[in-house]
Amino acid sequence: MTTYVLRGVRPYGEAPVDIVITDGFITELAAPGTGQGEVIDAEGLIALPGFVDLHTHLREPGREDAETIESGSQAAALGGFTCVHAMANTDPVADTAGVVEQVWHIGREVGLVDVRPVGAVTVNLEGTHLAQIGAMANSAAGVTVFSDDGKCVHDALLMRRALEYVKAFGGVVAQHAQEPRLTENAQMNEGALSGKLGMVGWPAVAEEAIIARDVLLAEHVDSRLHACHVSTAGSVEVIRWAKSRGVNVTAEVTPHHLILTEDLVESYNPVYKVNPPLRRKEDVMALREALADGTIDALATDHAPHPHEHKDCEWGAAAMGMLGLQTAFSVVMETMVEPGLLDWRGVADRMSVQPARIGGVATQGQPIEVGSSANIVVVDPQARWTVVADELASKSSNTPFAERTFPGTVVHTFYAGRPTVLDGVLA
Repeated sequence: MTTYVLRGVRPYGEAPVDIVITDGFITELAAPGTGQGEVIDAEGLIALPGFVDLHTHLREPGREDAETIESGSQAAALGGFTCVHAMANTDPVADTAGVVEQVWHIGREVGLVDVRPVGAVTVNLEGTHLAQIGAMANSAAGVTVFSDDGKCVHDALLMRRALEYVKAFGGVVAQHAQEPRLTENAQMNEGALSGKLGMVGWPAVAEEAIIARDVLLAEHVDSRLHACHVSTAGSVEVIRWAKSRGVNVTAEVTPHHLILTEDLVESYNPVYKVNPPLRRKEDVMALREALADGTIDALATDHAPHPHEHKDCEWGAAAMGMLGLQTAFSVVMETMVEPGLLDWRGVADRMSVQPARIGGVATQGQPIEVGSSANIVVVDPQARWTVVADELASKSSNTPFAERTFPGTVVHTFYAGRPTVLDGVLA
């Protein structure tokens, strides 16, 4: 295997070194200019552990018109990710060992990122019977994360049983917190603006009530709970309270909930229709603070591609969801790094170390040191780029950031010691 040298790169923004990569591992941190191998210029750039996404919709099997494992993997690599967790709401649903193994095998064949299937909690996401959790955990895919994302496990007894089940093998239930009766026909955040626009409101309490219930259930059975795409200040307070009690709960926030607010809905542009909905500025600021102080453990993209006909229509008929993989790092740059809320080790922690820990992926999120797996992203914080929707790698183009200029670019990505992205393009 080729030995690569990332010449003059700055791990975590610190002193420059040559990172030498051989046989999938970091084998040397040499003085700049002394590493031996195929040299890749990274002078002045910043090296971080490869990003890990806990929440990616790859759509395959069943909705290959929106995304495939290959196109989603390309978007992930270009965004600096070396591991993604593929959500279960495919067609057929990933609720059996057979389906999760299919996703896992295709991901390995594509070979651009570590594709980790997420198993459904309930059969067909219907919320009535537990799925084959044990079989998925014991399959070749080794599923550790289970979620009905897109739907809430709203039955408290079923949620308790799921938490008890995954406890046996150290798994985690990732809950899409949405009380269904409180969000029937909801279109946007509930508040003065929803009243002005005549849209059915989506109250913050619909999320907060489920998180509150579930942290109590997790405490009761002493199991692991993960809160998906937290979007309100109230949810942050519930999670902070739960952690203060020692509840084994973790949480994620999406890039779009760190930067976009409900005011954008006034345009009636369906690209801004997402689940959970865009919230108030006060919620956005609370989410940033919670990600900074560790109350929210991880950034997760909730990358949700849709074919154009499902978004290029009237608001009420449009699908919910946004692309996120290729813009995630830049959003973190703008919202967290530039304002001084996170340093580079903080970015590594929230985008790599913690997601890998939550997902139980031992080969990811490792420190940049000799002996670690060579899953590395190299970024240029000084560069700026403008998002062009049709030029993104995804088969879909439903980004809320089209024509927006962001700071920070992904220059190189290494997955398992191999370059997947060099100089900003797929290797």
